[in-house]
Amino acid sequence: MAQGNLAIHDTSHITYESLLEGNQKFIEEALQEDPQFFEKLANGQKPPVLWIGCADSRVPADRITRTNPGEIFVHRNIANVVVHTDLNLLSVLDYAVNVLKVKHVIVVGHYGCGGVQAAMGNKQFGLIDNWLRTIKDVYQKHLAELETITDEKQKFNRMVELNVIEGVNNLCKTTIVQGAWANGQELNIHGWVYALDTGKITDLKVDASDSNKMGSVYKFE
Repeated sequence: MAQGNLAIHDTSHITYESLLEGNQKFIEEALQEDPQFFEKLANGQKPPVLWIGCADSRVPADRITRTNPGEIFVHRNIANVVVHTDLNLLSVLDYAVNVLKVKHVIVVGHYGCGGVQAAMGNKQFGLIDNWLRTIKDVYQKHLAELETITDEKQKFNRMVELNVIEGVNNLCKTTIVQGAWANGQELNIHGWVYALDTGKITDLKVDASDSNKMGSVYKFE
């Protein structure tokens, strides 16, 4: 399916009306390519992947992976945080794992993430400070490593990666993921980072497909 114009620097042409016009063009192009496109979509979804990413508008899951509607189940929040008290995320995860039976859950961060950058500093922003506290905990946990990095950009990039890694670890600790593994369900957890300046996705190689490497205190019987 056509991916559209890649020019994104000038957003002055984006209006309320232009969004509706764009929808009409989307319909026309989709039907031209496949007259049964929407009929097939309406029959249900069975995506093999759950994407947990940042709400940043520059990181659209389908576009950067060249996938179509119905192929990736998506949850996004500020700085792709995975925390066990987020009922929104847990509800999405539960539906994806236990109903859709996805085979892969991927936590996807991106270099240059404003949420991570804010969490690394001491400026107060408001309500979002409570959300970013989880990322500050990640910073504190890995303080010894981060203090050895003198270049600020490299430290920032590493912090983005650590936030993803901890997100993967937190996913594995949920009763949802552990329950799927205990039932013999195929479920793989991954961590990726996307580079805004190159468009490249880097696999952090922190995959998990069972609870063997997890600390015993986190395991449920």
